Amino acid sequence: MPSLILVRHGQSQWNLENRFTGWWDVDLTDKGVAEAKAAGTLLADKNMLPDVAFTSLQTRAIRTLHYALEGCGRLWIPETKDWRLNERHYGGLTGLDKAETAALHGDDQVKVWRRSFDTPPPPLAAGGEFDLAADARYAGIPIPDTESLKLTIDRVLPYWEAIILPVLASGKNVIISAHGNSLRALVKHLSDISDDDITELEIPTGQPIVYDFDDQMQPGARHYLKDR
Repeated sequence: MPSLILVRHGQSQWNLENRFTGWWDVDLTDKGVAEAKAAGTLLADKNMLPDVAFTSLQTRAIRTLHYALEGCGRLWIPETKDWRLNERHYGGLTGLDKAETAALHGDDQVKVWRRSFDTPPPPLAAGGEFDLAADARYAGIPIPDTESLKLTIDRVLPYWEAIILPVLASGKNVIISAHGNSLRALVKHLSDISDDDITELEIPTGQPIVYDFDDQMQPGARHYLKDR
């Protein structure tokens, strides 16, 4: 039966700098590249070989996918990129230092913006430094100005159900290289995590998470591939 492999991108430059990233396109650090390559080695070592790949439109996830696929000898498999696997949009927090933001607005308020289920950050102002309206990859795409985790789920789950799940149901192993919050959206659904409990879930960078599906296409318990 098929398996689903979830990989959060390796460390990005703004992960390192402790800045809110969201939809802004930030590349991997050297550590992030190493994490992505290690994920590929682990896939090969555990013989967990994907047949089809999905990723977002963001460089850090795409490059993580390619390094991981290279590491397990699967660069040749079909690959689909879609904005609905993008990171949650952090709105007006985009680009801000997290510690400085906490000092300005208070730890409790920043925790609500970062971790609450349905409270989005302040919206991103149009025409500013991080406005993506002129980015060619998003032509014709409804770019949000902010998102909560709930709003992220509202775009991730229909894509999962309509596009990715049928590939799994055909018997193929699927790898998704995406982001902390788009993967939290999937894990919440697959592991039936409550709105309250999902606030405590952290998806580590570069660590493949696996769901094995049964013949009724029901997922088993999630586990880290390194523990398999």
